[in-house]
Amino acid sequence: MAAIVVEKGYAPAVRAGNLLFCAGQVGRDDALEVIDDPEAQFEACWRNLSDVLSAGGCGFGDVVEMTTYHVGMAEHMDLFRAVKNRRFPRGTCAWTRIGVSELAHPGLLVEIKVVALIPAR
Repeated sequence: MAAIVVEKGYAPAVRAGNLLFCAGQVGRDDALEVIDDPEAQFEACWRNLSDVLSAGGCGFGDVVEMTTYHVGMAEHMDLFRAVKNRRFPRGTCAWTRIGVSELAHPGLLVEIKVVALIPAR
């Protein structure tokens, strides 16, 4: 996560009270390169989101709102949903899906943005 702060200049997540606002996460590898294979890209996206949530003291079960942005939504939604269902608990948060023409870098197919409730310690 430190690489994204240094190279891109933004925080992966910001805490406000008992909420963690996570910036949109995408399917890039550790070198910040876009992953070409759609399924591998979706898996990496969920892994990256999990890492950001974990650093903020949260997990997928703490997510209360999720917005996903999709390039080629009709083409990739079945595969995205299959990966999501393997990685993320079903029916636990409000989810909005939005189709877009492009994301920050060529080849990105999805960006996942969430808000999580930080568990009481």
